[in-house]
Amino acid sequence: MGMTMTQKILAAHAGLDSVEAGQLILVNLDLVLGNDITSPVAIKAFQNMGKKEVFDKQKVTMVMDHFAPNKDIKAAQQCMMCRDFCDIQDITNFYDVGEMGIEHALLPEKGLVVSGDAVIGADSHTCTYGALGAFSTGVGSTDMACGMAIGKAWFKVPSAIKFVLKGKLHPYISGKDVILHIIGMIGVDGALYKSMEFVGDGLASLSMADRLCMANMAIEAGAKNGIFAVDEITKAYVKEHSNREPVVYEADADAVYEKVYEIDLSEIQHTVAFPHLPENTHTMEEIRNMDEIKIQQVVIGSCTNGRLEDLKAAAEIMQGKKIAKHVRCIVIPATQKIYLEAMEAGYLKTFIECGAVVSTPTCGPCLGGYMGILAENERAVATTNRNFIGRMGHVDSEIYLASPEVAAASAITGKISAPEEVL
Repeated sequence: MGMTMTQKILAAHAGLDSVEAGQLILVNLDLVLGNDITSPVAIKAFQNMGKKEVFDKQKVTMVMDHFAPNKDIKAAQQCMMCRDFCDIQDITNFYDVGEMGIEHALLPEKGLVVSGDAVIGADSHTCTYGALGAFSTGVGSTDMACGMAIGKAWFKVPSAIKFVLKGKLHPYISGKDVILHIIGMIGVDGALYKSMEFVGDGLASLSMADRLCMANMAIEAGAKNGIFAVDEITKAYVKEHSNREPVVYEADADAVYEKVYEIDLSEIQHTVAFPHLPENTHTMEEIRNMDEIKIQQVVIGSCTNGRLEDLKAAAEIMQGKKIAKHVRCIVIPATQKIYLEAMEAGYLKTFIECGAVVSTPTCGPCLGGYMGILAENERAVATTNRNFIGRMGHVDSEIYLASPEVAAASAITGKISAPEEVL
């Protein structure tokens, strides 16, 4: 029986010739990730095991990104615990204020993940790195602690769903629209503990930023991981960012998939996820036939859509315009490098002149932490990945998930709008 991309990576890292869906295996890890919220729990568990040293100081990484710069005393204490642990363990890849970024944008940028890797992270959106052709998935803090201690993790091998992409995206349509379309189609549990594998000629239409966004939101369909077939775009990105040699795994011709979907990218429209689930999607064509949806806040950033390409798309739409009077627009470059490149390209000037504010890299508002909490009955358009009740603040607030293009246009009009309406 043939294997999928994910199954091949897991088999290789378990030292097995083959694996099949449902099999329990012990996998060797290439990277173990934690952040300032999840790492302190993992550190305590690690210490309770009686362990003195991590399995490999170069293969454990911590990123202070959720509440850093520290929002309060508790956040400061959590970050201090991480700093002290990483100092004692001499962790090579520890990222704090000034050099940190949102973890799932930072690690690919730093070249810490390459094609063929097996990665766990104590954050659900660790599935982002599947864009590079790696197996990566979120785990609990206890699993992170075990990973730090022995460099291994237990997995039940997932079955898979294949998405065959064809065609080409239209202007102002991006990977965010594609993944929202897919989640709307299969539901938030449509890929529960499965691997979402993306293949096909349509990959050529998707930039690495598009792929990172789509893999990031695989978890929003319940998936164990999302993974993209490795092509020349992937190889060029990995070569630019890492000195490590990637390993490319291709699915066998007779690999077993539970379902196969064919997606024509040329048919994808601007897609927005309404409250309170990412599956509650509507196209802009449908939204135009509704009463206007007035908003109070726009957030452009996050591990989903805070990359340079996302900021460029938003800046081009906002150039020479003004944010609606009743709207607060918060722009968050995902890493310091992206922040600097956006500044040098003039995007930050565009945002500020438009009436937006620009933040240091942080997860902040995405999880209702800080830097953009919503009040009762407020609505936000956000390029983030979740819109559950109370996710960004008050339980009676609403979050509409959208692409950077739709978010930028909505900031200008003060209501959910397509970029074509303001250009």
